[in-house]
Amino acid sequence: MSEVATLTAETVAQFLQDNPAFFDEHADIFATLTVPHPHARQTLSLGERQILTLRTRNKELEWKLSELMHNANSNEAISDHVTLWCTRMLAEPDAQRLPQRVVDGLRQEFDMLEVALRLWNLPALKDERFLSSDDMLQAYVGGLQKPYCGQEGYLPAHSWFDSKPGSVAMVPLTHDNRNIGVLVFAAEGTEHFKPDMGTIFLEILGKLASASLSRLHSAA
Repeated sequence: MSEVATLTAETVAQFLQDNPAFFDEHADIFATLTVPHPHARQTLSLGERQILTLRTRNKELEWKLSELMHNANSNEAISDHVTLWCTRMLAEPDAQRLPQRVVDGLRQEFDMLEVALRLWNLPALKDERFLSSDDMLQAYVGGLQKPYCGQEGYLPAHSWFDSKPGSVAMVPLTHDNRNIGVLVFAAEGTEHFKPDMGTIFLEILGKLASASLSRLHSAA
């Protein structure tokens, strides 16, 4: 006695994919076939169901396009902010003013964040507000392969701000492959800086700040 093959939805779908001429050969089935409405207690013709599917997909594509345009506008705004920050640093003739210029510029361009800066290994730096001799901080920053993002980081750095931050980003600064400091961003929200977020933008800020502050390695 032969076994009866089990007919499944996957079998039917595969058959229709393998036999695209099926509905041409059986046009009467195509014209009369109905399927359940996805959002109501009624049925639709196969053609109507296809139109409904296309409308849904079109709406999804509209949302995706809107999201892409929003992201593009946001990225353009961020790029403008960074450009303004860089021009201010480049225009500063006095290297001793650069640390304050770095912090003030970032605070101005990203006004939702608090910014702090600590520096070392810069022999020409005279402004003690930015100088740090904290060996533990230097060791922590030296161990960072990329900016830290999260709720902790180097915890003593939280005291650099008027109120305890919900999350922080700690960006190592380097010159000639040597750590010269750390740039810290603090946010009120605990989810603003998350461990799994991308850090490319923060790394760019770190490189730009490092390049500017390197003038203090040998400035008069």
